[in-house]
Amino acid sequence: MNKTIIININGTVFHIEEDAYETLKTYMTDVKRHFLNSADSLEITTDIENRIAEMFTDILARENKQVIVEQDVRLIIEQMGTVEDFEHAEEETSSTHNNYTYNNSATRALFRDPDDHLLGGVCAGLANYFDIQTIWVRLAFALSAAFFGTGVLLYAILWIIIPRAITRADRMAMKGEKLNLQGFKNNFEEELSAVRNHLTNLQEEAKPLVYKFRDFINEFFFHLGKFIRGAGKIFIKILGIMILLACLGFAIFLVVCLGLATVWGDSHTHMFPFSVMLNEYANRIYVSGFIAAFIPVLAIFLLTIKAIFNTRTIDKSIASVIFVAWLFAVGVLVFYGSKIAAGFRSSASFNQTVTIAPTPKNTYYLKLNDVKYFSHDDSVRLDMKSHFQNMVVTDENNDFEPDNLSIKIEKSDVSQPVLIETFHAKGSHYDDALLNARNTRYIFVQQDSILKFDRYLQRMPGESWHDQEIELTLKMPLNSTLIIDERLNEFLRNGINVRECKESNKKPDATSATFIMTVNGLECKIDTLVTPVIKPDSAKVAKPAKVK
Repeated sequence: MNKTIIININGTVFHIEEDAYETLKTYMTDVKRHFLNSADSLEITTDIENRIAEMFTDILARENKQVIVEQDVRLIIEQMGTVEDFEHAEEETSSTHNNYTYNNSATRALFRDPDDHLLGGVCAGLANYFDIQTIWVRLAFALSAAFFGTGVLLYAILWIIIPRAITRADRMAMKGEKLNLQGFKNNFEEELSAVRNHLTNLQEEAKPLVYKFRDFINEFFFHLGKFIRGAGKIFIKILGIMILLACLGFAIFLVVCLGLATVWGDSHTHMFPFSVMLNEYANRIYVSGFIAAFIPVLAIFLLTIKAIFNTRTIDKSIASVIFVAWLFAVGVLVFYGSKIAAGFRSSASFNQTVTIAPTPKNTYYLKLNDVKYFSHDDSVRLDMKSHFQNMVVTDENNDFEPDNLSIKIEKSDVSQPVLIETFHAKGSHYDDALLNARNTRYIFVQQDSILKFDRYLQRMPGESWHDQEIELTLKMPLNSTLIIDERLNEFLRNGINVRECKESNKKPDATSATFIMTVNGLECKIDTLVTPVIKPDSAKVAKPAKVK
């Protein structure tokens, strides 16, 4: 049974046997006496004590015990080195004129360097671990950051998992220095030497982080410049050729668009954006838009040629004229664009009622009108009387303006069915919007029980598009029967769906569906099957009767 003592080494408590304590006490007394005359003996002895505490902790954890014995102390002294061995090595070094170097290399440990860092010291720590220059590690991270941020993500992960070198022992292990008395002394002297150098250059080292960052940027761009001057030139030329081809293709596209707009646009005023242009300044918009888009493409093309082939720049006077032309084109485009936008500031609408002739059984067939109606000018131009006499030209839906027709079917309060046509349009002011709504035409035809609806609201020839719309409200009396063509389905509103009604009646191939006007509005007429009860002794099986 041995006596144990509780000791405290720089904040860490250990249980140690009395013999081991005496050995450790003698060793530390010799160490403090040896470094008594050093520049900062307290700091170096404190670092040595911290290292001894770390080694004690490792021994207790490795051997799973709680008390430090004399053998453990002697093992640590052997690893750290005795003062006598240390003094003997110093005497041999001072007595010879050879360049004697104490073997101070050991296995390196990976830490983040707190003394040489731009952010977290990861690059400097990796450089110390692999014994290379820090600039190469930083350059590798900077280049990898360009590949989808890989370098940034890897740096952040390493910043988290790599510990920071806090103590002197950590910094010595990071640089591969032996953790013994000689190592601590050499490391401390290196720090003193660095401090003296910093003091002699105090003005230059006032902001070390700024200067380190500056040096890193200088070195980075120096090496990057060498790369660009070599293999980078090929990449730049390939990129420049791609830009030239793109500019050439876009310029051809602009020329084609200008030709189509000036030649083809006048005959296709029903199509956007031609439908918005007024005839008196449509060509001005096309030309100014072409110039406003073409000149920047031309400028990029010329600058790329100069950068790749080192050609002469364009004359300043010519460049000034081109720039003024571009500004003028942009001004024209903005001016007429604002005039077009001003034509949609106000809204107006009006109604007109069309009386529908009643039928004997209040049954109506709603169909889409396929007849193509021509204006007087179109009839004269096509010579309709000579070429299409006794013929009906069908509407192939080439000239329609989408989404300008909606049909609602509601219950009427009287027995007379009516059709209410509501015309909507926009303009620069109310009167203008009202005239735009009036300068339209919608064709509705009743042929006995057949109600034919044109597929779109037509603008008068020469009129520009101002969001003209028509809303048809068909008011039918109670118990009216409506057989609606499926092609009208896309124009129907307030929940009426021909396709769903066909599915409900198990007739997906039918071309129409039947609806009944009820007190709750128009509802799909569902055909039901009634199957009579069959007696067990019946010789024949009755067929189901279809009842409407």
